[in-house]
Amino acid sequence: MYPGHWARTEPDQPAVVMSDTGEALTYAELEERSTRLSRLLHDRGLRRGDTVAVIAENGPRCFEAYWAALRGGLYITAINHHLKPAEIAYIVGDCAAKALVVSAGKAEQALAIADRTPTVVCRLAFGGPVDGHEDYETALATAEPVPLPDNRVGNDMLYSSGTTGVPKGVRPPLPDRRVDEWGDPYVAVFGKMYGFDRDTVYLCPAPLYHAAPLRFGGFVHALGGTVVVMPAFEPEAALAAIERHRITHSQWVPTMFVRMLKLPREQRTAHDLTSHRLAIHAAAPCSVEVKNAMMSWWGPILHEYYSSTEGNGVTFVGPEEWLAKPGTVGTAGLGVLHICDDEGLELPAGGIGSVYFERDRLPFTYHNDPAKTAAAQHPDHPLWTTTGDVGRVDEDGSLFLTDRKAFTIISGGVNIYPQEIENVLTLHPKVFDIAVIGVPDEEMGEQVKAVVQAAPGVVTGPELAAELLDHVRDRIAHFKAPRSVDFVTELPRTPTGKLQKTKLRAQYTRPQ
Repeated sequence: MYPGHWARTEPDQPAVVMSDTGEALTYAELEERSTRLSRLLHDRGLRRGDTVAVIAENGPRCFEAYWAALRGGLYITAINHHLKPAEIAYIVGDCAAKALVVSAGKAEQALAIADRTPTVVCRLAFGGPVDGHEDYETALATAEPVPLPDNRVGNDMLYSSGTTGVPKGVRPPLPDRRVDEWGDPYVAVFGKMYGFDRDTVYLCPAPLYHAAPLRFGGFVHALGGTVVVMPAFEPEAALAAIERHRITHSQWVPTMFVRMLKLPREQRTAHDLTSHRLAIHAAAPCSVEVKNAMMSWWGPILHEYYSSTEGNGVTFVGPEEWLAKPGTVGTAGLGVLHICDDEGLELPAGGIGSVYFERDRLPFTYHNDPAKTAAAQHPDHPLWTTTGDVGRVDEDGSLFLTDRKAFTIISGGVNIYPQEIENVLTLHPKVFDIAVIGVPDEEMGEQVKAVVQAAPGVVTGPELAAELLDHVRDRIAHFKAPRSVDFVTELPRTPTGKLQKTKLRAQYTRPQ
């Protein structure tokens, strides 16, 4: 299914509703507007396999662009609008976007990248004027609401930074099927697992530039439900949205659970949550304590899955299974699980190693990075792929994750990559050596810490820490910047100069 089916059978059904204002987009409107946009992009020269990028806050236009890309055989790249202009320009250039859809609220970013994004031939702005960009509504009105003859489906191409700090485009293949044909394996798997249907009212409290919020919105639309979008997550506003919109399904990251649990009791109990029958969580590890507390509050409605932007496989665990095996992320629902040692040998149940999923085709490549793609494939089984996570599988096939990929920091469900921050500080004149690590944080899961060996003769202390933090924030997005700086006399390195991050992190994670 796709929105066109529901536009014919349930034209007035809301496809998207904003949680705060109630602004709604019906299926009839979503169908017409996404059709017009796909036609407009085609008229401007975009063809199957080209890319349209979006820089915007959460809102209905994001889904218009999403479905326009899918029905036009294009890739859609939703970009984190909190990034610095240079970071945004890199992504637009790397994905070779030919069209750019921006909100007026992000005019500063759009203007800052205009001269650095020569591949873009069509720039559209909604919500107000942006210099050098066509008005979105005016442009849409000029396009015919007639589907393209070749409506083979497109896909998303989202960016996830690597441990080198350079963003990587995760490029899945374009399916050779029409947008109006049933056949998306993820819609089938997730839809069946979570019972998405015409009566689903799904709350999205997270940014639509992330993989799960964008994709799950698409899943719900494919199956005829309503996506209620929060402009940004606020703990009490989320509870109020569940009550106001009679939410049936929702999706969260563990940090959101923590923030809601920290609300005063009178706020936690002020809203009617009886419509809420299924809460999904993913993106970061959830502690047993937090999950137990949420189940005590909301009841046994928490469902967890483990996957990745790469989409190479999925595991699922429901509340009953998790209560029987606390800490598991479930059994495979898409792909076959394999745990392998560093040599690629498959380990028996209980063995700890790299987590691979086996599929019948290669589910993704890293755009413009064949070496990175090859590194994600098993040396002897190229259709087994890994994103670098480490774990073990028990005798029943339940997966338990035991480590992060490389030393990625996951803070509030967002991946932060230390190397990018280290690169910013390495050449600072007052820094001799630098390491960036994730340390435990009760609310965010992890927080970013910079551990600095100062240059000889430099006085360390709060003033230097503030100077270094300002230096980072001036150059990369603030959410990536360290929350704190520690000074040490020497960082642990091997005789060959390799930083021993495991040893360093142990100083912050070992029991006191």
